[in-house]
Amino acid sequence: MKYIRKPILLAILLAALLSPLSAFALFEECKDLFPNQQVPTSPQAGRDLCFDSFAVYYSPVDKKPIYTVEKLSREQLLAPHPRRTNQFYEEARLPMGERSLLSDYRGSGFDRGHNAPAGDMINERSMAQSFSLANMMPQARQNNQGIWAKNVEEPTRQYAKRAAGNIYVFTGSTGNSGSIGKSKVTIPSHLFKLVYDPLKNSAWAYWIENTDQANMAPPITYDDLVKKTGIDFHLPIGGEANQTKPRPDKLVIGGWYPVFFDEYSAGKVGELITRIKEGKVASIQIQYDQNAELAKKLLAQIESQTSMSISLTQGSPPDSNSVSYERNRVTVIVRLK
Repeated sequence: MKYIRKPILLAILLAALLSPLSAFALFEECKDLFPNQQVPTSPQAGRDLCFDSFAVYYSPVDKKPIYTVEKLSREQLLAPHPRRTNQFYEEARLPMGERSLLSDYRGSGFDRGHNAPAGDMINERSMAQSFSLANMMPQARQNNQGIWAKNVEEPTRQYAKRAAGNIYVFTGSTGNSGSIGKSKVTIPSHLFKLVYDPLKNSAWAYWIENTDQANMAPPITYDDLVKKTGIDFHLPIGGEANQTKPRPDKLVIGGWYPVFFDEYSAGKVGELITRIKEGKVASIQIQYDQNAELAKKLLAQIESQTSMSISLTQGSPPDSNSVSYERNRVTVIVRLK
């Protein structure tokens, strides 16, 4: 009997461990974050993780979110917000073999891109939770801090501030453009953010390439997003009249983007000068913390070869253990015409 019981016990423990891994997520502790408490159906198997202000459906294969969901409101976003912590951490609720690690992103050239943004968090606890690596995807750096932050996340918050009631926001990524780190965290080819306003029974989605050169195209319809991702979000959208339609004849370019200099790069400077001479740049601002020498060198070279007058500002990134390398970074903010 002893020899029979051990395999049975082992099987029971193994089943218990693996039970959360399913294509049919439960989110038993946070269903209120979903519209009508309806959890999406995804072709990918994952683990459901509940946080205070958002939920993550996480891929143990790709080691990034399949999607996240938030419920936003005007009152929530107009209230005082906590200070951004920048304290990234590895998600302890995930088995070691399924986690992304801090070391995976180090030196990868990719940002730890929030799915549920830190800027949406309403208190210190939810702010801290938002820096779980389970909420991160490898995101092209200029994309994350430029077009995504200014042309996707901020307009979504502005809409929530105007909405008469709660809105629901799903954020995720899809596709495979390689991987980073020893854990082989998948680099997605495309990013999406789906916005649903239940009072208007309307929805639209942002769909953007995960590149530094990505253009900001018009929103796509809910049906188009379902087709592109294979995820059924179970929104009660009836007919295309309630969906924002794309305007293929008009391409909207991102208003600004940052160029980062951890050291001098003649190639990056040359590209900036070329864009200025082509008449594509409206203005440039150079930001630095400690590396005034590099900042002034960039300013002098650009101004000497163009007719553009450049502003120079000094500021510091938030204090944390993870941003010490940014002290010597110089950021050139390029505003497009």
